[in-house]
Amino acid sequence: MSTTTPPSATTRTALDRATCEALDASDPLGSFRDCFVLPEGVIYLDGNSLGALPRHTPAHVQRVITEEWGTGLIRSWNDAGWFAKPRTVGDRIAPLIGAAEGEVVLGDSTSASLFQAVVAAVRMRPGRRVIVAERGNFPTDLYMLEAVQELLGGGEPLERRLIADDGPTLDDVLDDHVAVVVLTQVDYRTGRLHDLAEVTRRVQAAGALVVWDLCHSAGALPIDLNAAGADFAVGCTYKYLNGGPGSPSFLWAASRHHAAARPALTGWHGHARPFDFTVDYAPAPGIERFRVGTPQLLSVAGLEASLDIWDDVDLELLREKSLRLTELFLSLVDARLAERWGIVSVTPRESSRRGSQVSLRHDDGYAVMQALIERGVIGDFRAPDLIRFGFTPLYTSYADVWDAVDVLHDVLETEVWREPRFARRGTVT
Repeated sequence: MSTTTPPSATTRTALDRATCEALDASDPLGSFRDCFVLPEGVIYLDGNSLGALPRHTPAHVQRVITEEWGTGLIRSWNDAGWFAKPRTVGDRIAPLIGAAEGEVVLGDSTSASLFQAVVAAVRMRPGRRVIVAERGNFPTDLYMLEAVQELLGGGEPLERRLIADDGPTLDDVLDDHVAVVVLTQVDYRTGRLHDLAEVTRRVQAAGALVVWDLCHSAGALPIDLNAAGADFAVGCTYKYLNGGPGSPSFLWAASRHHAAARPALTGWHGHARPFDFTVDYAPAPGIERFRVGTPQLLSVAGLEASLDIWDDVDLELLREKSLRLTELFLSLVDARLAERWGIVSVTPRESSRRGSQVSLRHDDGYAVMQALIERGVIGDFRAPDLIRFGFTPLYTSYADVWDAVDVLHDVLETEVWREPRFARRGTVT
């Protein structure tokens, strides 16, 4: 994990809006805010679930539709480089996660990419029958592991050991039976950040491989997979990377593993010679063996547009602002909300252990969040009692943080959240 300058004393004591406005005026990332569509009257603090729309995405997607599809038709598989997009766009993501060229490929959903990576990793550790994961991993990770356990169990499912912050710990469960450890770098509920390099070292010292889920860290902080010596990683592109709803996942495999990796799904796009149309499968060399089928090219187009912005982002400045935003939010919550309403943050206070979100505990968190959303402050809720706020440094301002806490204070003060309409739950929370 990269180190950055900790939040300044100015940020920690910025308990008036004028100071927040001054911080915005001197923000070296401030100009990126204009690159995004941000609706009037909305403070958007849910980019850790779905990133905001880049301004030039509609025009780029429209060009792909009208020119590459409409005019180029099937010729665009060659002329517009459609067939190579999973690799070429993967190469554009690589610098954001500390990967080399030829180590990242676009996938389908994060769930499918995780399945690909975990099966490949387990197969590289024959004779070991244990998969380790966190109880707090995003549920799809755990569900996919259940399928891997059954698929590779040889009649009896592989064993799964779950660790947690309150125990058992990773050191408690690591032994020479463990094949793979699957971890989320930033916890989606609490924002807790793992030390990627140190955890990787401990897992590999036990002879196991590690698969990292980067869904809540890619685009939120500097990541250096190769410097950490990691094995595999997957992530999504619709959160901090702003690729749009349904934009494709990505999969990274260290180049040293490419020749030995045997993914779960052996589709024709992962074949060494897909247009020979042979009966038997032969894996493509390198990372492309993890490809499965036809890429979702319109979704890929949305991601390409967002990556045009990321080409100019300094990730160290991004991390520094992220820490300052979250530190400011925590300070304001402490000063204005904690004592009177018992609002408790479950997000680590230490900057080295925090991603780019803050989660607060409230017994009626769902209703409180719905009341906030009605007033234009958009975060989200995670059961059973967490209201979650994501801070995306490219478009979240310090004044946004001040105003969001101001609205939260008013929602709690007036108890408007007690109105029955705020208790009615939608499909997505």
